[in-house]
Amino acid sequence: MKIGFIGLGNMGGPMAVNLAKAGHDVTGFDVAGVTADGATVAASAVEAATDADVVITMLPNGGILRAVANEVIPAMKAGAVLLDCSTVDVESARDVAAQASDAGLGALDAPVSGGIGGAAGGTLTFMVGGSDDAFAIAKPLFDIMGQKAVHCGEAGNGQAAKICNNMILGVTMIGTCEAFALADKLGLSREAMFDVVSTSSGYSWSMNAYCPAPGVGPASPADNDYKPGFAAELMLKDLRLSQQAAQGADADTPLGEAATALYTTFVEDEDGKGRDFSAMLPRFEKRSRS
Repeated sequence: MKIGFIGLGNMGGPMAVNLAKAGHDVTGFDVAGVTADGATVAASAVEAATDADVVITMLPNGGILRAVANEVIPAMKAGAVLLDCSTVDVESARDVAAQASDAGLGALDAPVSGGIGGAAGGTLTFMVGGSDDAFAIAKPLFDIMGQKAVHCGEAGNGQAAKICNNMILGVTMIGTCEAFALADKLGLSREAMFDVVSTSSGYSWSMNAYCPAPGVGPASPADNDYKPGFAAELMLKDLRLSQQAAQGADADTPLGEAATALYTTFVEDEDGKGRDFSAMLPRFEKRSRS
């Protein structure tokens, strides 16, 4: 396929490289001027989108997505697919999809899970909203960039799945970190804590695959001084999106709200910015109940 790729940062760059390695004709553009190996460099987003079969975007937020969509949709050929892999608010995803549809284009919102390592290794999971026809066109590209693509239904449902998943992740990571800090003060070793919880009812991805305690369980950012695999500020972004969506849907999410407040404090008032989201554990270690 002829692919336009807009947004070649830490996630988009490796994704574009994998598509080019697989033999696709990739033209890339990034406002910061970064490039991707194997991709032709475009001078603008419009140039990258012109004549492309699929235009992929990986952008920071919904406002930027809307701005880029306003630029590229008029330049895209009829029947092409706008595939947005950013994590943005559901409303922006649905509005851009409607705008693309009105222009005779397919549209998919397909946020990812798997982080920078998954982008480089082609092992991302895509949560996809949009039409069956557009999903069928993009499916071969998902197979190159990732290990799994789940079609979640109509436009915006990919974003809905992502923010619901990451609300669970934020809540469970806080609970896991709180429990380790409590175990420390009760005199329970971290290894014993892990051995019990990882094989009993406290089992979770936060404990078993991404343990926040260094030296316990599989290797995780905790073993690398909490250098980010998934930065705390990105978790905060996703939690805020979850609460924006909850407000719009009139959904009661008290734990999601509490997790958002804790990560806000951690990132904006403490030392969380630039650290992995599991660095909540050393935060709780230093705190008392009062």
